[in-house]
Amino acid sequence: MNFLRQQCRILPRRSHACYLYRNLSVLVTYERGDFTRERYNDEFSNRNVVKASDFIEILQLCATNRNVLEAKACHGKIIRFELHGDVTLSNVLINSYSKCGGFVELARKVFDGMRERSLVSWNTMISLYTRNKMELEALNVFLEMRKEGVEFSEFTISSVLSACGVNRDALGCKQLHCLSLKACLDTHVYVGTALLDLYAKCGMIKESVQVFEFMQDKSSVTWSSMLAGYVQNKSYEEALLLYRRGQRLSLEQNQFTLSSVICACSNLAGLIEGKQMHAVIHKSGYASNNVFVASSLVDMYAKCGSLRESYVIFSEVKEKNIELWNTIISGFAKHARSKEVMILFEKMQQDGMQPNEVTFSSLLSVCGHTGLVEEGRRLFNFMRTKYGISPNVVHYSCMVDILGRAGLLSEAYELIKSIPFDPTPSIWGSLLASCRVYKNLELAEVAATELFRLEPENAGNHVLLSNIYAAKKQWEEIANSRKLLRDCEVKKVRGKSWIEIKDKVHIFSVGESGHPRIREICLKLESLVIELKKFGYKPSVEHELHDVEEKKKEELLMQHSEKLALVFGIMCLPEGSSVTIMKNLRICVDCHEFMKAASMATRRFIIVRDVNRFHHFSDGQCSCGEFW
Repeated sequence: MNFLRQQCRILPRRSHACYLYRNLSVLVTYERGDFTRERYNDEFSNRNVVKASDFIEILQLCATNRNVLEAKACHGKIIRFELHGDVTLSNVLINSYSKCGGFVELARKVFDGMRERSLVSWNTMISLYTRNKMELEALNVFLEMRKEGVEFSEFTISSVLSACGVNRDALGCKQLHCLSLKACLDTHVYVGTALLDLYAKCGMIKESVQVFEFMQDKSSVTWSSMLAGYVQNKSYEEALLLYRRGQRLSLEQNQFTLSSVICACSNLAGLIEGKQMHAVIHKSGYASNNVFVASSLVDMYAKCGSLRESYVIFSEVKEKNIELWNTIISGFAKHARSKEVMILFEKMQQDGMQPNEVTFSSLLSVCGHTGLVEEGRRLFNFMRTKYGISPNVVHYSCMVDILGRAGLLSEAYELIKSIPFDPTPSIWGSLLASCRVYKNLELAEVAATELFRLEPENAGNHVLLSNIYAAKKQWEEIANSRKLLRDCEVKKVRGKSWIEIKDKVHIFSVGESGHPRIREICLKLESLVIELKKFGYKPSVEHELHDVEEKKKEELLMQHSEKLALVFGIMCLPEGSSVTIMKNLRICVDCHEFMKAASMATRRFIIVRDVNRFHHFSDGQCSCGEFW
């Protein structure tokens, strides 16, 4: 029986009866005692007994069960019985190695050993490389395929487009788009979906929309990809409009569609639309049994200022993964709830979850926004010593922010110089922002010089430096900074704030004049300023950059969009109710002081979400503890 075991290593141990019968039929006579070794070899070599179709079925089973050992055994027998010339069998063998865990080298050996290759052979190999994040190899196989003059299909193009998508290869995308146009494959659902997805990843949202609109047939994946593309390119309103259009066409909803729409609501701080989407998700049953969708909902409510609802959804999910834990921790961190963040961090570990890079980004961020310097240092060291995580750009940026906000500017600068890679704009930006607070002109100019070199198109860096010059009353330097800003043709982002009143969003800009009730708002603002001065409010004119009289500076400060939004909220909302304002830029020092005084004078709870974080104002205090 020993030689029999050696000959039959091909047999799948867990195959059902029909597979065993097919492969063991040659052994029947052996049981009767008249089966010799020579006859066994003759019978097993007979192609009427061992056929390519037998191996195909076994290899398909190997692929399903991810059993590479038996796939290798089949491969050996295929070579022994000289069946490797069968194109279909070789294709199945390549696919089996692919499905068994990405045994790329073995699959490539099979591919290279094929005397004849079909289109499926090439497609399978390209797809295998793409799935295993070997994009360059996938493109090389495609080029080899083109050199040999093999006709490609829609599956070929879609796989190669996926390979280009990882590196956001815009040029490759355009070349493949031209190739698909010549082959009349551009309207095919697979090719069109892959094209618009790649264009969106490359930041070419207009081209992505053109491909989408030109497609005659669109699958649910096509719609999901277009929605995700809008969100990736920060076209959130367009994403919501596209979703509504899809609803009218009875679009099939899936977890990817719903998550993209929720993400758009999060970034627009559209609580009304977010709640509507929550109702849709609840009806579809995704809220409690899909962690992917639940994470989007948790993030949306947190970004819209509704931490209670965010935590309720988080608690209702039975099987939580690391992404969901990170989302809820990040939500509380944005609201500067350091105590809750640390409790959640402990609970996460008790739940058996190992923290990752994203977890520590939120932990360090909340330390910076609440002044927890020593805790931040401890966590930064724990990353490496306890959890074996090497700090990345975000972690170093947070650590510089922690030290800078605490006034430890020299230590923050020394940390930057010790970073094992080139400091990024976010790291220098953290230092520059701290220099503004502590009026450190020397380090501010160092940081600003680096920022002007790294991101010359960012007007915010020029404004921050100008703020420091203004605090030092160096008007000549401010003029030079403004001239540099004009020469670089950098456009400053216009400040906007918005507030939801009775299911309608009201948007205010700096120096707003288009709102139908603007006169009434300005009169109310004037009277409110007089009232706030009784509570200690004094306009922070030192942060107004224009070289004009103090009275004029006060007038300019009163035109800030968040002040207009607050006054409108006070006018329209019931007395004593909270006011929630969203802003596209960082809240300025004067508006921050204004909101603190307004929370005392009006006895209202005021929430302002700026581009960085949430500020909760109550009884003259802010949740940021002046660390913002």
